[in-house]
Amino acid sequence: MSLLESPSFKTTNTIIKSHTLPNQSYILSLASLDNFYAASASAPSNAIFLFDKPSLQCVQTLQGHETANTSLRTITNLAGSNRQMLLSSGKDGCVKAWDERSGAVSVKMTSSGRSQALLSCDASNDGLTIAAGTDLQKEDAFVLYWDPRNPVAPLRTHGSTHSDDITAVHFCKRASSSAPSDVLLSVSSDGLVSISDAHEPDEDEAVLHVGNWGCSVSQAGWVHTQSGTRVWAASDMETFSCWSNELDPLSDLDIRSPSVHNQQRTWVTDYLIGCHNDGRLDSGLGVFVGSNEGDVALISSSNLSNSAASWSLHSTWTSGHAGVVRSLHWDQDNEILVTGGEDSKINLWRCPSLDSTSLSDERNLDDDDMDTDSRGNQSLKRDWDDGMDIEEAGGKRAKR
Repeated sequence: MSLLESPSFKTTNTIIKSHTLPNQSYILSLASLDNFYAASASAPSNAIFLFDKPSLQCVQTLQGHETANTSLRTITNLAGSNRQMLLSSGKDGCVKAWDERSGAVSVKMTSSGRSQALLSCDASNDGLTIAAGTDLQKEDAFVLYWDPRNPVAPLRTHGSTHSDDITAVHFCKRASSSAPSDVLLSVSSDGLVSISDAHEPDEDEAVLHVGNWGCSVSQAGWVHTQSGTRVWAASDMETFSCWSNELDPLSDLDIRSPSVHNQQRTWVTDYLIGCHNDGRLDSGLGVFVGSNEGDVALISSSNLSNSAASWSLHSTWTSGHAGVVRSLHWDQDNEILVTGGEDSKINLWRCPSLDSTSLSDERNLDDDDMDTDSRGNQSLKRDWDDGMDIEEAGGKRAKR
């Protein structure tokens, strides 16, 4: 497979704003509220920091979780609230919905009985169901479901979906004929990719589709396109896969394989940071990858269903981090890319706009045409759709 430099390729090496977290904490996850960026920090702080968007000044610090934050999401309409809130999970066995106005926990959901570390969480479209995935203790790993209006104990506890750490859970946020609304995607270190009916009380009937990748799965998400809905997944070994809405395997590749080597630049991927769903692209997905030196690139496949399909390099952001970039968020409204790394830095970058027509055109070019046209073709302006969060902090990451 090849990685071809896009005719509209842009590189950015100037940071707009930067902030460094205290105590050398990693930035595990990033999210966005109307006026703030939120950053979830690793130990020793385990706090959630809120930053003013224009200035990137820290305006508030939320306590976070007692033991290790594991995921951070932006949700709307929790229990009919009709407003944005932060939802987080932690190894203290809690899912917390935060009211940033007071700096306090609005809703706290805990498992009944034995406390078990939670590695991932999400909320349904209507805000009436919260799901979380646990780690493995003894022989059990559970998908837990709560009604946030009655958060004292889970509504349902499903223990047969996975047999190891459940690293990511995502509700399907865009209903279609191929993927009903509010079904839950879950992945695990057991190698399984599963789709379940979140409202089915009978655990034996809840799992709708299962795919076995055969490797520890660290991240996953939905891919929405005009032609239907699919699933992407990433492993601890930096392999990347695409699945049908019924979890038939479509493609499987090492994300480090596509690389660029030409007279102008070299790009070699070391790891996957996360993916960005955009239904207006033919492939439906922008893939953000990083280098061990701290650079970031945006690439996309011409056909996610074909492991041998060519890929395009659209943008790079360089010289902003020292080491691995752990998290990333695309702020569509303000055309800002937010990155967070193991160097404790959160950076704001200008994010070049991409045009779906331009991307579609370049997928129709052969390799020779791409080489010729890469010297000056101009893309049309567009916005990306941030319907899916980029990074799931609950996933395990292989050592670099």
